[in-house]
Amino acid sequence: MEKADLNWGELPFSYIKTDCHLEYYFRNGSWDEGAVVADDKISLSVAATCLHYGQECFEGLKVFEAPDGSAQIFRIEENARRMIRSAQKIHMSPLPVDMFIDAIFKLVKLNKRFIPPHGSGASLYIRPLILGISSLIGVKPSTDYLFMAMCTPVGPYFRTGLKPIKLIVEEDIDRAAPQGVGDVKVGGNYAAGLRATIKAKEAGYAEVLYLDAGNKEYIDESGPANFFGITHDDKYITPDSNTILPSITNNSLMAIAKDMGLTVEKRPVSVKELPNLKEAGCCGTAAVITPVKSITYRDEVYTYGDGETVGSISGELYKRLTDIQNGLVEDKFEWTRKIPLG
Repeated sequence: MEKADLNWGELPFSYIKTDCHLEYYFRNGSWDEGAVVADDKISLSVAATCLHYGQECFEGLKVFEAPDGSAQIFRIEENARRMIRSAQKIHMSPLPVDMFIDAIFKLVKLNKRFIPPHGSGASLYIRPLILGISSLIGVKPSTDYLFMAMCTPVGPYFRTGLKPIKLIVEEDIDRAAPQGVGDVKVGGNYAAGLRATIKAKEAGYAEVLYLDAGNKEYIDESGPANFFGITHDDKYITPDSNTILPSITNNSLMAIAKDMGLTVEKRPVSVKELPNLKEAGCCGTAAVITPVKSITYRDEVYTYGDGETVGSISGELYKRLTDIQNGLVEDKFEWTRKIPLG
């Protein structure tokens, strides 16, 4: 298959224009059949609800080239179901699962020359999103929606590999409120976290570790990613809360951890448990696992491992998950699907 003229081994994790994106409109109670659009610009009313009242949700998933040259996508059904949950929570019309999958498959086929070669360390990143587009000034749900699916080839999130980062526990800024929208993938959650992230970076940290908004006692998320820890008795623990986005990567890591013989506990995790961990990490689609070398909480600094290299368990979890994504091992969990490109 002819590939785009790109330096695949040096791709950044950023946007590169591809051949097209897809657009589907919801009007008069139903979705249309969609259109292929070569331009990477869209036209919106100045009164669109997505611009004024944040009626917007999105997803992120990746396509990988297997050793035989075929294209495979990771856990697409889970992304489709999560987008439905996000859309419904902010009163948007969701895209049915089958329609979501068909759209992504079509997008990948149309942009197949941008699928990075196997072994390059790169992947094709897919970004589906739904926007409320009705022209409204009053605060109420849109009646018309735009579903778009775009893609871009990306390199590894961290070009230097799994380099451990420093986190600081954030106590003054809340990521999400109980009974709010912290458990769905809407743009406002990420905008709300920018001030905490910028404050942390200015202080020399990579990201923040949020606590629950109510009592400031239990760990929530780390910036835009789920958090997990490995205890000294080999338990994989990860916070459980209705303010946390259910991470597909985290759910996958929990299944792999069980397969490795670890005890998995998804439960409220007190900030006081930080000294009991031997490894810690953040997890999500972009980086899979970001190892944590230290967490600062008030006057204490908790360091994990030697502070320079990824822990043995986190490293094995990362390897097993990425081997499945890249088609290097048998996918006994049946997480990947082949995308017809012919």
